[in-house]
Amino acid sequence: MGYTGRPQTCMSNQSLDRLLTRLEAAKSCFGPGQAARTAKLLAQLAPAKFRDPKSLLRFHEALLFLRAFPQSAALVPQIETLLNSFHQRIGKLREAGADMEAFDDFDTSGIVATIMQDTLNFEVARWLVQRIRFSIEIVWDDFDDERAIGSTLPRFIPLLEEDADVEANIPWRRWLDAARGRGHQPYAQWLIQRFEHLPVTERERAELYDSLRLPLRWRLENFKLSRTRNWSRPRRFYFHDQPLITRSQVSLAKEFSTSAPRLQKLSLRDGEAVMHTIREVMVVRYRELYGTTLGDPSSVVRADLGQSDAGRGVIMHFWNLLPSRRLPLRAYVAGFTLKNGVPINYIEAIGLCEWIEVGFNTFYTYRQGETAWIYAQALRCLRQLTGATTISVYPYQIGQNNDEAIDSGAFWFYRKLGFRSGRPNLEQLARREEQKIAANPRYRTPPRILKRLAEAHVFYELDRANVGDGQPGDWDNFSTRNLGLRVNRRMAKDFGGDSHRIRQAASREVNRILGASPGRWTPLEQHAFENWSLVLALIPNLRSWSPQEKEGVLRIIRAQAAPSEIRYLRLTQQHPRLRAELLRLGSRPVASGA
Repeated sequence: MGYTGRPQTCMSNQSLDRLLTRLEAAKSCFGPGQAARTAKLLAQLAPAKFRDPKSLLRFHEALLFLRAFPQSAALVPQIETLLNSFHQRIGKLREAGADMEAFDDFDTSGIVATIMQDTLNFEVARWLVQRIRFSIEIVWDDFDDERAIGSTLPRFIPLLEEDADVEANIPWRRWLDAARGRGHQPYAQWLIQRFEHLPVTERERAELYDSLRLPLRWRLENFKLSRTRNWSRPRRFYFHDQPLITRSQVSLAKEFSTSAPRLQKLSLRDGEAVMHTIREVMVVRYRELYGTTLGDPSSVVRADLGQSDAGRGVIMHFWNLLPSRRLPLRAYVAGFTLKNGVPINYIEAIGLCEWIEVGFNTFYTYRQGETAWIYAQALRCLRQLTGATTISVYPYQIGQNNDEAIDSGAFWFYRKLGFRSGRPNLEQLARREEQKIAANPRYRTPPRILKRLAEAHVFYELDRANVGDGQPGDWDNFSTRNLGLRVNRRMAKDFGGDSHRIRQAASREVNRILGASPGRWTPLEQHAFENWSLVLALIPNLRSWSPQEKEGVLRIIRAQAAPSEIRYLRLTQQHPRLRAELLRLGSRPVASGA
């Protein structure tokens, strides 16, 4: 299908720029007649011939925004027709000799009919090869780590050591061609299959492949997994005929006071479809998240906020990690949001007991689209799913080593929603800045101060009725990194830096105290016991804990390897004494003046 059934028409750059500017402005205009005006602009732009990537990118991003936030039902098929045929525009631009590098930036990648290149981890590379095996290749010209390939390929190419161990200038491609045989199966597919058949664990297989750092290049053709076409038809659209919700209209306290969202557990088949979608969403944006790569499809839940007008066409999915790839101590939740069937963000939450650290990233295209309200819905869902009452935000999210967050004033996004700084001196600085803003509405916090404010986590605390003796600020200085550093200092001091010795000693000691029988447990439960023993061995009064408290710890450890990671997290919330020791061991002393 073409754009409109008509040939492309030439239009001056000035005229095209005016139309694009009007279309971009139309995204934020609502009310009677606005949908018709938007439709007219789309009809005027449909036959236009785009001569440069910048203009075509502007058109693309405006179309995607309007598909997620449509002003009427009539606009949807018009937008979808333009997006489904967008590969033709890219092709004509390439044929005209345009510089296609503009489509390879972090925020512009993934457009249909463009080419991408990246070094992917094993799980994502295997998945992508299965999806587009004839459109993906290894970029040998950009690969120069002969030592890594020389130590890896002999595992599945007989007698390669005869060359690799003693010769220079090894003809790797000749060896690979000989091993692939007739038909010459694509290199990427052949290599992935060889790794799949290695007699090692999944983690070891991934580590081995990842050590090669193989550059892969893939053509997006007119694939649905491209950013351009990676949307679906929702069961019910939400059309925007009123202004979008702004940050100033959002109150987290009010949102948390409403009825909790209903979370629906999905079937394994539907969960696998969700995991395919999020991998598509991430790979075409050069993004990788531990939880999107290693998510457990059997754990996926859906929060359907779009069944009423109040939901505004929003559906969120959340899931945990595969049991074999979980973190040693913290529970992990990942997720993403569909707005009228369009993926617009990804979400990450990691924590212990009632505390979670939340990462939330709205894709560049949609950042003008009710971001604060959608963030509030994500927190409502996470609260319902995890039971968390203390929400913290990573310093990176508000600007630590993140110039984009500094430029956007991300600190104030969270501050105006009710978050406070985890360091007293920075909280005082934030209040002084608020006084300056109140005295002079034109005042803007300088970047150097925003960078100072981004030196610590920010926190939002809810009702603490279920936290026992917990107090506001309990988690301000806590980090599982502090726990890990304590364990490693003990390893250096008492075990000569030998990780095997400290693991054995800690497991024996904790086993005697708790009366466990890990020898009868599954391998994953034994691994969880070993990791937790490293921390429990740091508790001097563990032996004096009551039988019920000891049994509670064992339930927590075994749940850490069970199918439901959420149950594990909930159990940590029900053990006040363990919580208190984790806080004591994992909290750094507050520095002078902090």
